[in-house]
Amino acid sequence: MEFYDDLEQREPALRESAQMRQLAATVRQARSASPYYRELFAAASPIVGDRRTLAQLPLTRKSELGALQQRSLPFGGMAQLAPPLLSHIFVSPGPLYEPGLAGVDRWRFARALFAAGMRPGMLVHNTFAYHFTPAGRMFEAAACALGCAVIPAGPGQVEQQVRTIAELRPQGYVGTPSFLKLILDKGDELGADLDSLRCALVTGEAFPASLRAIFAARGVAVQQCYGTAEAGLIAYESSGGEGLMLDEGMVVEIVRPGTGDPLPDGEVGEVVVTLLDPTYPLIRLATGDLSALLAGTSPCGRTAPRLRGWLGRADQSTKVRGMFVHPAQVATIVARTPEILRARLVVERCDDQDVLTIEAETEVADATLSDVLTATVREVAGLRAAVRFAPPGALPNDGKVIDDRRPLP
Repeated sequence: MEFYDDLEQREPALRESAQMRQLAATVRQARSASPYYRELFAAASPIVGDRRTLAQLPLTRKSELGALQQRSLPFGGMAQLAPPLLSHIFVSPGPLYEPGLAGVDRWRFARALFAAGMRPGMLVHNTFAYHFTPAGRMFEAAACALGCAVIPAGPGQVEQQVRTIAELRPQGYVGTPSFLKLILDKGDELGADLDSLRCALVTGEAFPASLRAIFAARGVAVQQCYGTAEAGLIAYESSGGEGLMLDEGMVVEIVRPGTGDPLPDGEVGEVVVTLLDPTYPLIRLATGDLSALLAGTSPCGRTAPRLRGWLGRADQSTKVRGMFVHPAQVATIVARTPEILRARLVVERCDDQDVLTIEAETEVADATLSDVLTATVREVAGLRAAVRFAPPGALPNDGKVIDDRRPLP
């Protein structure tokens, strides 16, 4: 059994002790250098060095980052970053501004790539976006840190993706699982040999067992990981096969939604992360994702705690085709389209693909309005959506503006 580094086999008590020392340094730095955290933690304990005192700190909600940043651009006063430490500023839908920091694999995804089977000397086909959003750069930095070469393919252009893989013969794939299936299906259609792909790391959307079985039948070992643009890697699959291993570079809490109170292992709650990096404090970020901690240790030999995986959203924000969609974006879409009285985004799963539909109440249901609404959704949320009109008063009065109907994996 191979491991990325010795941290993965630490005794749990030694890991906890080391992480709490890092936590204390991170919180001290945040209070010293971050106007946002200095104000947020003003009434909190002056010493934060264990999980009890960490749980007493206020949460920062991912869903509120956009508004926070608008009050103090670009990072809401959470971090005072400038070159040479600051290497990039990424722009995700919202908009949300996310820093890219100079250094080797600052998002820490190399650990997940290694667990998925990628090794130094391999060629990795990276299909995450390189335009504005950070995902492409995240995985490229990780692959390069691991000693791999990268094809910066990005999304789209499926036939060109197939041709490139057939000719350059990469061994690894990075991207969403549905796009990998799309590439493989197109390869079959074109009679292209894509058998060089032997391992893959996927994220950004649900990875159901049915899709996993399709890849296994083709001889592609696919594992998933879980992270955010702000925090980087949070958890990743290993050969143990049950749950996702927590990354070594952060403290993860499972809290009761709406309260921030920690929950015991096994109970489903909201995932809250604290990045153990004093150069970029990120403390008690409430992701909006639901999960639970598994008891015991993984049979793979890694000793970190494990998450059950993604179990839904604590709020109505969700991820579609690798992009977050927020309730505020639905409000923007309605505001920009006066003919629409009420609307909701419906997310479904069909043929292992995320399908997005905007349901809209209107008295003017015609093709022109449909085209306008489609373009507005694309501009505001960065996603294609079908349109389904309804008469005034027809949508359920249940408060939902994002209705995620996809089955849990």
